Amino acid sequence: MHELSVTENILKIAVDEAKKRKLKNILKINIRMGVLSDLLPECINYYFKIISKGTEAENACIVIEKLPLKVKCIDCGGESEIAVNNFRCPICSSQNLKIIQGNEFYIDSMEVE
Repeated sequence: MHELSVTENILKIAVDEAKKRKLKNILKINIRMGVLSDLLPECINYYFKIISKGTEAENACIVIEKLPLKVKCIDCGGESEIAVNNFRCPICSSQNLKIIQGNEFYIDSMEVE
């Protein structure tokens, strides 16, 4: 159910932008999502098809790009891409890491007419 409120916000942002720019149709909404977000893309697409009916985004598709988990090691200073289930620096094996990518969720762009 968390995806429903997120999807409602995506739709609101897209429709508000379309109205502000006097656009007729939203064709595609590109979203970037970090692997640490607990959101399920298939649920977002499912809810979007239902709640977008009758709006400028009714026929739009949502394309979600998953962003990998990237960290900076506090001990060695290295920046690396790691797996979610292996929270360890691949350079020095430290677990003293700062997440620099992986929590994001935002609309990157839209295709409109």
